[in-house]
Amino acid sequence: MAISLQKGQKVDLTKGNPGLKHLMIGLGWDVNQFDGADFDLDASAFMLGDNGKVPTQDEFVFYGNLKHKSEAVIHMGDNLTGEGDGDDEQIQVDLTKVPAGVSKIAFAVTIYDSDVRKQNFGQVSNAYIRIVDMDTNQEMIRYDLGEDFSIETAVVVGEIYQHNGEWKFNAIGSGFQGGLAALCGNYGIDVA
Repeated sequence: MAISLQKGQKVDLTKGNPGLKHLMIGLGWDVNQFDGADFDLDASAFMLGDNGKVPTQDEFVFYGNLKHKSEAVIHMGDNLTGEGDGDDEQIQVDLTKVPAGVSKIAFAVTIYDSDVRKQNFGQVSNAYIRIVDMDTNQEMIRYDLGEDFSIETAVVVGEIYQHNGEWKFNAIGSGFQGGLAALCGNYGIDVA
Protein backbone atom coordinates (compact mmCIF):
# COMPACT_ATOMS: atom_id res chain seq x y z
CA MET A 1 0.00 0.00 0.00
CA ALA A 2 1.28 3.44 -0.95
CA ILE A 3 2.36 5.93 1.69
CA SER A 4 0.43 9.19 1.35
CA LEU A 5 2.62 12.19 2.16
CA GLN A 6 2.07 15.76 3.25
CA LYS A 7 4.18 18.73 2.14
CA GLY A 8 7.64 18.61 3.72
CA GLN A 9 7.55 14.93 4.64
CA LYS A 10 10.50 12.72 3.80
CA VAL A 11 10.45 8.95 3.42
CA ASP A 12 13.04 6.23 2.76
CA LEU A 13 12.88 4.52 -0.62
CA THR A 14 15.74 2.00 -0.61
CA LYS A 15 16.38 1.44 3.12
CA GLY A 16 13.43 -0.91 3.63
CA ASN A 17 13.50 -1.95 0.00
CA PRO A 18 17.13 -2.86 -0.82
CA GLY A 19 16.34 -4.34 -4.25
CA LEU A 20 14.70 -1.15 -5.50
CA LYS A 21 16.24 -0.11 -8.82
CA HIS A 22 13.63 1.09 -11.32
CA LEU A 23 11.22 3.88 -10.45
CA MET A 24 8.36 5.31 -12.44
CA ILE A 25 7.53 8.86 -11.39
CA GLY A 26 3.94 9.57 -12.38
CA LEU A 27 2.67 13.13 -12.45
CA GLY A 28 -0.96 14.01 -12.95
CA TRP A 29 -3.34 16.96 -12.80
CA ASP A 30 -6.76 18.23 -13.78
CA VAL A 31 -7.67 21.64 -15.12
CA ASN A 32 -10.61 23.53 -13.61
CA GLN A 33 -13.39 24.69 -15.90
CA PHE A 34 -12.35 27.81 -17.79
CA ASP A 35 -12.66 29.65 -21.07
CA GLY A 36 -9.59 30.19 -23.17
CA ALA A 37 -6.57 28.38 -24.49
CA ASP A 38 -5.93 24.72 -23.67
CA PHE A 39 -3.59 24.00 -20.78
CA ASP A 40 -0.32 22.22 -21.59
CA LEU A 41 1.46 21.20 -18.42
CA ASP A 42 4.94 19.74 -18.66
CA ALA A 43 6.83 17.48 -16.28
CA SER A 44 10.59 17.77 -16.04
CA ALA A 45 13.48 16.40 -14.00
CA PHE A 46 16.60 18.22 -12.82
CA MET A 47 19.59 15.99 -11.98
CA LEU A 48 21.42 17.99 -9.31
CA GLY A 49 24.81 17.93 -7.65
CA ASP A 50 25.46 18.60 -3.97
CA ASN A 51 25.31 22.34 -4.72
CA GLY A 52 21.67 22.06 -5.84
CA LYS A 53 22.53 22.92 -9.45
CA VAL A 54 22.68 20.86 -12.63
CA PRO A 55 26.29 20.03 -13.62
CA THR A 56 25.48 20.79 -17.30
CA GLN A 57 22.39 21.56 -19.40
CA ASP A 58 22.24 17.82 -20.26
CA GLU A 59 21.08 17.02 -16.71
CA PHE A 60 17.78 18.78 -17.41
CA VAL A 61 15.33 16.16 -18.75
CA PHE A 62 12.12 17.53 -20.28
CA TYR A 63 10.04 17.48 -23.49
CA GLY A 64 13.01 18.91 -25.43
CA ASN A 65 15.55 16.43 -24.00
CA LEU A 66 13.71 13.19 -23.23
CA LYS A 67 16.64 11.04 -22.14
CA HIS A 68 19.81 11.63 -20.11
CA LYS A 69 22.89 10.14 -21.77
CA SER A 70 23.33 7.73 -18.81
CA GLU A 71 19.73 6.54 -19.31
CA ALA A 72 19.27 7.08 -15.56
CA VAL A 73 16.36 9.45 -16.28
CA ILE A 74 13.99 8.99 -19.23
CA HIS A 75 10.95 11.19 -19.90
CA MET A 76 8.18 9.11 -21.48
CA GLY A 77 6.86 11.95 -23.66
CA ASP A 78 4.87 15.16 -23.65
CA ASN A 79 1.11 15.02 -23.08
CA LEU A 80 -0.24 18.20 -24.67
CA THR A 81 -3.75 18.12 -23.18
CA GLY A 82 -3.76 16.24 -19.86
CA GLU A 83 -6.95 14.46 -20.97
CA GLY A 84 -8.05 11.25 -19.29
CA ASP A 85 -7.47 9.58 -15.96
CA GLY A 86 -4.22 8.46 -14.38
CA ASP A 87 -0.76 9.89 -14.92
CA ASP A 88 -0.51 12.70 -17.45
CA GLU A 89 3.26 12.37 -17.82
CA GLN A 90 5.76 9.81 -16.58
CA ILE A 91 9.50 9.85 -15.95
CA GLN A 92 11.46 6.66 -15.41
CA VAL A 93 14.49 6.57 -13.11
CA ASP A 94 17.07 3.79 -12.97
CA LEU A 95 18.85 4.23 -9.63
CA THR A 96 21.71 1.96 -10.74
CA LYS A 97 22.58 4.34 -13.60
CA VAL A 98 22.50 7.67 -11.76
CA PRO A 99 25.92 9.23 -12.48
CA ALA A 100 28.43 10.03 -9.77
CA GLY A 101 28.06 13.69 -8.87
CA VAL A 102 24.25 13.58 -9.06
CA SER A 103 22.91 13.38 -5.50
CA LYS A 104 19.36 14.61 -6.08
CA ILE A 105 16.71 14.50 -8.81
CA ALA A 106 13.99 17.16 -8.56
CA PHE A 107 10.66 16.72 -10.36
CA ALA A 108 8.70 19.77 -11.48
CA VAL A 109 5.58 20.66 -13.42
CA THR A 110 5.34 23.87 -15.42
CA ILE A 111 2.59 25.48 -17.49
CA TYR A 112 3.71 25.90 -21.09
CA ASP A 113 3.35 29.48 -22.40
CA SER A 114 1.66 30.48 -19.13
CA ASP A 115 2.25 34.23 -19.52
CA VAL A 116 0.85 34.36 -23.07
CA ARG A 117 -2.12 32.16 -22.15
CA LYS A 118 -2.63 33.91 -18.77
CA GLN A 119 -2.68 30.61 -16.91
CA ASN A 120 -1.45 29.59 -13.45
CA PHE A 121 -1.66 26.76 -10.92
CA GLY A 122 -4.70 28.39 -9.31
CA GLN A 123 -6.58 26.94 -12.31
CA VAL A 124 -5.16 23.44 -11.77
CA SER A 125 -6.54 20.87 -9.34
CA ASN A 126 -5.84 17.30 -8.20
CA ALA A 127 -2.12 17.60 -8.97
CA TYR A 128 -0.02 14.74 -7.62
CA ILE A 129 3.23 12.84 -7.86
CA ARG A 130 3.49 9.13 -7.26
CA ILE A 131 6.40 6.71 -7.24
CA VAL A 132 5.97 3.17 -8.51
CA ASP A 133 8.47 0.31 -8.18
CA MET A 134 8.55 -0.72 -11.86
CA ASP A 135 9.80 -4.24 -11.07
CA THR A 136 6.79 -5.07 -8.86
CA ASN A 137 4.34 -2.49 -10.29
CA GLN A 138 3.57 -1.40 -6.70
CA GLU A 139 2.80 2.23 -5.94
CA MET A 140 5.12 3.16 -3.08
CA ILE A 141 4.45 6.84 -2.46
CA ARG A 142 1.82 9.38 -3.39
CA TYR A 143 1.84 13.09 -2.66
CA ASP A 144 -1.26 15.16 -3.51
CA LEU A 145 -0.37 18.82 -3.82
CA GLY A 146 -3.69 20.25 -2.66
CA GLU A 147 -4.92 23.71 -3.62
CA ASP A 148 -2.10 25.81 -2.16
CA PHE A 149 -1.24 27.63 -5.38
CA SER A 150 -2.69 30.70 -7.04
CA ILE A 151 -0.37 32.77 -9.23
CA GLU A 152 2.48 30.24 -9.58
CA THR A 153 3.31 28.91 -13.04
CA ALA A 154 5.85 26.26 -12.01
CA VAL A 155 5.89 23.84 -9.08
CA VAL A 156 8.71 21.67 -7.76
CA VAL A 157 6.59 18.70 -6.74
CA GLY A 158 9.18 16.50 -5.05
CA GLU A 159 12.68 15.11 -5.21
CA ILE A 160 14.56 11.91 -4.65
CA TYR A 161 17.95 12.29 -3.01
CA GLN A 162 20.80 10.24 -1.63
CA HIS A 163 21.53 10.30 2.09
CA ASN A 164 24.12 7.95 3.66
CA GLY A 165 24.03 5.73 0.56
CA GLU A 166 20.24 5.34 0.58
CA TRP A 167 17.65 7.00 -1.66
CA LYS A 168 14.84 9.01 -0.05
CA PHE A 169 11.88 11.05 -1.31
CA ASN A 170 11.03 14.57 -0.17
CA ALA A 171 7.52 16.01 -0.82
CA ILE A 172 8.33 19.63 -1.66
CA GLY A 173 5.32 21.37 -3.24
CA SER A 174 7.13 24.67 -3.78
CA GLY A 175 5.71 27.13 -6.32
CA PHE A 176 7.51 29.60 -8.59
CA GLN A 177 6.37 32.55 -10.63
CA GLY A 178 8.03 32.93 -14.01
CA GLY A 179 7.40 29.40 -15.28
CA LEU A 180 10.10 27.19 -16.69
CA ALA A 181 12.62 30.04 -17.06
CA ALA A 182 12.48 30.83 -13.32
CA LEU A 183 12.77 27.16 -12.45
CA CYS A 184 15.75 26.68 -14.76
CA GLY A 185 17.47 29.73 -13.29
CA ASN A 186 16.95 28.29 -9.80
CA TYR A 187 18.79 25.12 -10.85
CA GLY A 188 21.64 26.85 -12.68
CA ILE A 189 20.41 26.67 -16.28
CA ASP A 190 20.70 29.77 -18.44
CA VAL A 191 17.63 29.99 -20.70
CA ALA A 192 18.60 33.21 -22.46
